This record gives sequence, structure tokens and C-alpha cells, in this order.
Amino acid sequence: MSFPEISRRKQTLAQRYGAAVLTATTLTLGGVLGLTTEAQAQAAYGSYVGVGGSLGLTSGGPGEDSTAGGVVSFRYRLLEVPVSLRAQALISERVAIVPTVSYDIPLSWDLDAYVGAGVSFPFGGGDDDTSPVGNRTAFVIQPGVDYILPNSDLVLFGNAVIAFDAYRDGDGAAAAVQAGVGLQF
Repeated sequence: MSFPEISRRKQTLAQRYGAAVLTATTLTLGGVLGLTTEAQAQAAYGSYVGVGGSLGLTSGGPGEDSTAGGVVSFRYRLLEVPVSLRAQALISERVAIVPTVSYDIPLSWDLDAYVGAGVSFPFGGGDDDTSPVGNRTAFVIQPGVDYILPNSDLVLFGNAVIAFDAYRDGDGAAAAVQAGVGLQF
């Protein structure tokens, strides 16, 4: 990346943050002076239920191959803190339920990045069948992004789930990526 390009990106970011600070200052002063009306907050803004695909990237021991399947995703965003309660069902030869708690990092009005931690609970299927994140209960880390489509109730989501010591016959970690679309509530 060239120096002029870096400088241009810094200037664009400075303009965006400057506009946000100006807007926040104007709204705060307007509220103090009684110039604005009270806004109605949306309950659990950013919460959604979604569906999509899941792709396992790793394999365990013999017969514990990576799998692909579907994902059902749920996010409940807490209003007062940048924390969300999340759960995913990764559906393949075996189902894995993956509840996590995430720390959300707003990147723009429409885009959040997050890092979550939780546990993967696989069930169903045969002894050697695997979910996209293995076939044994495991601690997980879940980095991801949520993008709210402007002027709609739709959310595009994408994440990775890294499960540690997730295979019965192999000692390795399991990794899977998920992507899909959700509906806000």
C-alpha cells in the first residue's frame, strides 16, 4: 500500500469519526437545551435469527473427516454493553450446538466485528461421525462479523469456530467457517 493511499484512508476515517463526534455533540447539546424530541429505542437492536452454510476445515483421526452442512444462528445483543449472547447449530453428520458470549466491536453503523468464547456440544450420529467442529465437547473461540443491510431487517453474518481438542481419536483442534443471512427482531 503506497503512502498517498494510506494518507487518503486516514483522512477518510478522520472524516467519518469527525462526523460521528459532531452528530453526537449536536444531539447532546440539543437534548440539554430541550431542542430535540425523545427517541424510541428499539428493543434488542441487532438481535437476529439466521440460516446459512457451514464448512469444516479440519479432520481428526481415522474416519473423522471434515464435513460441510448447514447452520442455524442466533444472536441476542445486550443493550447497555457491547456484549452478545450467541448460539449456533452446526448441522452435518452430527449436530453441534455452540453457545458463546461475544464482545462486539462496532466498525461502522452497519458493521460489527466480534470475538466470542464458549463450548461446542456435539450429539447424534455414529461414533465416528463428526460435526464441522469435531465429535467431542470442546472449548471454542469464535471470531466473526455481522453486517446489517441498510434500510432492511436483514443481517449478513460470517464467522469461524475454532474448537480445541475436539476429536475423540485425534488430539487436534477443529475449525469451521459459517456464513448466512439473518432476520432482525
